Amino acid sequence: MSPIIHHPTVFHAGPLELTGFGLAVLAAFAISQIICQRELWRRGQNVEADAIPDVVMAALVGTLIGAKTYYVILTGDPGAFFSRGGFVFWGGFIGSVALCWAVIKYKKLNFLRIADVAGIAIAAGYAVGRTGCWAVGDDYGRPFSGLFATQFPEGAPPSTVGVMSTAFGVEFPAGSNPADVVAVHPTQLYETVMGFGMFAVLWAMRKHPHRAGWLFGLYLIVAGIERFIVEFFRAKDDRFFGPLTAAQVIAIVLATIGVAVMIGRRQTPPTAVAAA
Repeated sequence: MSPIIHHPTVFHAGPLELTGFGLAVLAAFAISQIICQRELWRRGQNVEADAIPDVVMAALVGTLIGAKTYYVILTGDPGAFFSRGGFVFWGGFIGSVALCWAVIKYKKLNFLRIADVAGIAIAAGYAVGRTGCWAVGDDYGRPFSGLFATQFPEGAPPSTVGVMSTAFGVEFPAGSNPADVVAVHPTQLYETVMGFGMFAVLWAMRKHPHRAGWLFGLYLIVAGIERFIVEFFRAKDDRFFGPLTAAQVIAIVLATIGVAVMIGRRQTPPTAVAAA
């Protein structure tokens, strides 16, 4: 079975160069804003809905700062903060939540109400955003020869023997040519599919009768499960916890927090938070 040969997606508009990653990130945040506002309006929480543009802007800034900070800590290279790559999801998620919390508290709004709909929106945005990782050819997986196996000769970085052995610790037979391009798991596509699965679960549960925050707890669980699974297929260099990556440890922690939140917010209020 011949592997898929991947090439980066780039659009040119006059002197401007638009990458598939940039367009996917833009679409992810736009979709997230639409979902948040429409769901808050449906719930009759109009004050929170009107604040969503500011919250989404905070999420964007927090994502950029958090993702790059996590990458700098991971690599130990302060210069990586100014590089084009290195946007790590968990770092971006933590930075986004922190800055959004600050903005919501500044506006004297209910954080848990917004967090509930944000969980739905993040899942949708995650699925769309991962198509951007596919477009530029980063965040791919370990060597693979089955269905949908993909070579990234122009990836970021290319999936060559040399890159995968030095950057990700993948072992190859002695004498392998460092320039050979390796077929790998297209984990970006796995994450896109699982991201839409998370969105479907959360969307189906959006009319839950529990207290505000319960649905965000569910998001933390399904997001943790998704990331824990896909990490087994990813080409990674952060396996500091035995067979587990740093991302898997964070996934376990956040999923555990999600369980605690769901248990703590499972009671039904006098009027359902998300009444139909």
